[in-house]
Amino acid sequence: MYTSPIPMRRAHLGDALASEWTKIRSVRSTMWTLGVMILLMLGIGLASAAVVASADTTELSPDEALSFGFFGVLLGTICVITLGVLTIASEYGTGMIRTTMTACSSRSRVLAAKAIVFFALVFVLTTVLAALVAVLQVGILGVDSPGGSAWFKATVGVGLFVALLGLVGLGVGTLVRHSAGAITIMIGVVLLPLVLALFMFSESLKDLQQALFEYSIPSQLAVLYDTSVAGASGPSGWDPLWIMGVIAAVALGGAFLTLNNRDV
Repeated sequence: MYTSPIPMRRAHLGDALASEWTKIRSVRSTMWTLGVMILLMLGIGLASAAVVASADTTELSPDEALSFGFFGVLLGTICVITLGVLTIASEYGTGMIRTTMTACSSRSRVLAAKAIVFFALVFVLTTVLAALVAVLQVGILGVDSPGGSAWFKATVGVGLFVALLGLVGLGVGTLVRHSAGAITIMIGVVLLPLVLALFMFSESLKDLQQALFEYSIPSQLAVLYDTSVAGASGPSGWDPLWIMGVIAAVALGGAFLTLNNRDV
């Protein structure tokens, strides 16, 4: 009886994580999407601070100095949701998903590994970039260092929010299984509520308009910079993270359910 010299053991989540880490760091979509995100966050964040510093304006408060990072992060979210979708939808497009599911028969383990690797990568990168931009903006504007709570929300809070939004993209990509369609849906989720609210002039739509202003992605992101697109109402403090966490949980829950009940 032949005995293989290669030691045999049952595969586990760690193997799936190693596989997904190899994939995400070796494909070109990761380099392009995150590379553009880095340029947007650094370029727009520092450019906006430089423009304000060169203008003859009233003195800014330390917390207001951090808010100029908002614009670069908002555009950077488009790159993150694109990568979130491509993390799984690209495999459906190329047919590679069949090989993935053959190598790992547990579909839930595959999706869990993709979600963990993607979340960790985006969270770390976004947090580091947000912190770097914040430090440089404070230096450019010449203001005192903001308080610890403001720093934490504008760095770690922003990193968590963007990573959770990317997980929504991963969930939608799993549900739709088509890169272009899922990316279009996600861009609509990010931008459409705010755009619709801007064009609601009817008095009968005031309540709906206010709700769209308050709960749109740009508005919730702005809350983490202690600013608001919708005025004093709507989410405040750490509320945007809880809201985005629930949305990500629903999207991933639907993704896990459909992945286990549909053919690849």
